[in-house]
Amino acid sequence: MKFVRFSYGGPIAYGILEGDMVRLIDGTPFNPFTSTEKVYSLKEVRLLEPVIPSKIVAVGLNYTDHARELNMEMPEEPLIFLKPQSTVIGTNDDIIYPSMSKWIEYEAELAVVIKDTTRHVPTTKALNHILGYTCANDVTARDLQKKDGQWTRAKGFDTFCPIGPYVVTDIEPYHLDIELKLNGEVKQSSNTSNMHFKPEFLVSFISYVMTLCPSDVILTGTPPGVGPIVPGDELEITIEGIGTLRNKVIKV
Repeated sequence: MKFVRFSYGGPIAYGILEGDMVRLIDGTPFNPFTSTEKVYSLKEVRLLEPVIPSKIVAVGLNYTDHARELNMEMPEEPLIFLKPQSTVIGTNDDIIYPSMSKWIEYEAELAVVIKDTTRHVPTTKALNHILGYTCANDVTARDLQKKDGQWTRAKGFDTFCPIGPYVVTDIEPYHLDIELKLNGEVKQSSNTSNMHFKPEFLVSFISYVMTLCPSDVILTGTPPGVGPIVPGDELEITIEGIGTLRNKVIKV
């Protein structure tokens, strides 16, 4: 099942993608809901960020091929950090290049969407708390990351966490091709099988640090090939079985 969040000349709503149509649901993916008879063409609606998380928990250095690229050892435990809710945008929304930075980079990632309140959950039960998966871009001001010595400013600018286009529930996350194109040219290409810490381990680990809430998002790390972007660039992140997240970089 593919959940979408959309607008169509009225209140924002959730729906289920059925081919090139969106079926409105009464309720949300995080509570019991019913499908309605209202169906809209995908071309007629505006897809929004598929969820509004209370927080985004991101994981650094989680792909073995990325660690090899950087000539670094894999961490013994997940390296986690937070991105604020205000970083979240949807597909076809613009990434704003902040004036504070001179070096912005893309990071294509598989994102986990939490289904319900999740606290102190063992790995063996963590999958029960995952609603599904979507595409994400952990946009980073690399110069500020190096300057500050910690990551809040570098990772926290408005629009620095595009997610979407859908949340896919019926997919196994372990062997999915993940690719990023910059202006049509492939820059990142890997497979989620290269993740060191798997999604269920990350959910469990984080749940012992902080309570995860329905719609919270976990970014599972990026594969090799990260690089710079400038205003005017167009980004496409495609994950097998999920879809393509598209965003343009602008300067305001």
